[in-house]
Amino acid sequence: MSLTILAVDDSRTMRDMIRMALAPSGFTVHVAEDGIHGLEVLDGIDPDAIITDINMPRMDGFGFIDAVRGQDDHRATPILVLTTESAPELKMRARNAGATGWIVKPFDPVKLVKALHMVAG
Repeated sequence: MSLTILAVDDSRTMRDMIRMALAPSGFTVHVAEDGIHGLEVLDGIDPDAIITDINMPRMDGFGFIDAVRGQDDHRATPILVLTTESAPELKMRARNAGATGWIVKPFDPVKLVKALHMVAG
């Protein structure tokens, strides 16, 4: 089963790592470099799940999650937060904004694939 993923992260290295982790499992990966770019990319695709960082320029992950949840088409799209942050209050804020799950960087590619299949498969 091929899943379409939108990965939003301001780090080119992290975007490449996500793509390399997911491509061998048959995922189609679209990338964006911040929340505003993420919304632009999202406008042209219908992802099975979204991965977003928290700390990004222009629009951070919290603003991005809020904006995605404000769209009827993506109200139920699973959103995984992939970040270096691990503070409980940030996790709670992300959950309250509408995030489905939280993965701390550096990530294990196998666990990321498994998590995406769990939330989107």
